[in-house]
Amino acid sequence: MHRSGRVWSKQGLRVVADTGEALVTACASGAQARWPALYAQARAEGDRSARTEAIDAMTAGRWELAGAVWQETDLLLWKPPTAWFSINAFCVPDGDGRRLRNWYVNFEHPTRRTEAGFDTLDLTVDLVVTPDLTRWEWKDEDEYAHVRRLGIVSDSEQQAVDAARGEVLAMLAERSGIFAQAERWAAWRREPAWPTPCLPRPTAAGERVHRKGAEQLPGRLL
Repeated sequence: MHRSGRVWSKQGLRVVADTGEALVTACASGAQARWPALYAQARAEGDRSARTEAIDAMTAGRWELAGAVWQETDLLLWKPPTAWFSINAFCVPDGDGRRLRNWYVNFEHPTRRTEAGFDTLDLTVDLVVTPDLTRWEWKDEDEYAHVRRLGIVSDSEQQAVDAARGEVLAMLAERSGIFAQAERWAAWRREPAWPTPCLPRPTAAGERVHRKGAEQLPGRLL
């Protein structure tokens, strides 16, 4: 959710667990999403310049949402209540089953619950971790520097992200948090009978209005 109150993007998710420790949601290939048109183009074409244009459009307050679907991976997302990050396990097809491709730490606003689901905002920088937790690398540092220059990420938000980076690296080093149960989470699989997560119908006025009665939880993520 952009600070202006407009929806920047949406993703249909399924709640797996909701406790004081963390909100756990799942996303399957084919799940409905709505992304900024330029961002959707960047994903479809592998065009990094379109991602930069999408960020510039956010700064100018000019973007349109386009229908999209989650592809290729099954995603399990673990988000502590006040954390400036979520930890994601990406699984891909492997023979007749699935295997963990990588862990992915997404740095983002803390979750804000609404009647329609929950709101957050991706802060562009990410950490990609190997399945065995022994190696990791930072991702999209160039985009993070760009959003800092544009003022999309404020000084206070940068401080929060810096603290979150240190927290996640400590969790990896200590095998704490979700990483204390990495094998169990890596082995998790969605139930085949679960329906593919869907989104409610979009509304006018920049999709500002929250909706009631959605069976799936629409998480607004980049």
